[in-house]
Amino acid sequence: MKILIVEDDVRISKPLAKDLSYQCHSVDLAQDGIEGWQYTQANQYDLILLDLMLPKLDGISLCQRLRKENYQGLILMLTAKDTTEDKVIGLDAGADDYLVKPFKLEELSARIRALSRRYTEIAPPVLTHGDLQLNPQSQLVTYAGNALDLTPKEYMILEYFLRNPHQVLTRSAILDRIWTFDDLSGEETVRTHITNLRKKLKNAGSPHNLIETVYGVGYRLMAI
Repeated sequence: MKILIVEDDVRISKPLAKDLSYQCHSVDLAQDGIEGWQYTQANQYDLILLDLMLPKLDGISLCQRLRKENYQGLILMLTAKDTTEDKVIGLDAGADDYLVKPFKLEELSARIRALSRRYTEIAPPVLTHGDLQLNPQSQLVTYAGNALDLTPKEYMILEYFLRNPHQVLTRSAILDRIWTFDDLSGEETVRTHITNLRKKLKNAGSPHNLIETVYGVGYRLMAI
């Protein structure tokens, strides 16, 4: 998933981002509501972790603005106010769920998994393309039953392909989707990861061109 954390307390946001990155998510950080809004205009996020109390633009106002502009992703509100009224206000503003601070990282991960399961009709539990299978819940990837040992970036690239099996994905689109604003990466980085991913797929038994190059454009999965 591509996740945006909008939280002004770096003591909370940085450990969250580090933990979620270990779980094969691409994570951006914003420290106030206006910056959070600007990030959403430049990127497409699957999930926004949104603090209730933010400088410049509060979390409720940002949530309302996002829903008004037809943002369809998940919003998990983070709040230090453990009152029914505050929770109701957050949910009425368009949040999908809320989590009261302080919380444990394991609890946050469980909430994210629970939210993701609500969208199984949009995103199937197991993504398949011929003999290739990727399970987002267990993060297990196999080809013809053979497990692939992928790096987090390789996993995220392959998941991106599987969620868009009929599209040609440009290198710039892959950069925007997988790498964060803080990463100093270019299109050559994408080429390197695609090359390594192809090798691992081939070693597991896939055709050499399972990920095809569309010259001058980008890449796509081979038609089945």
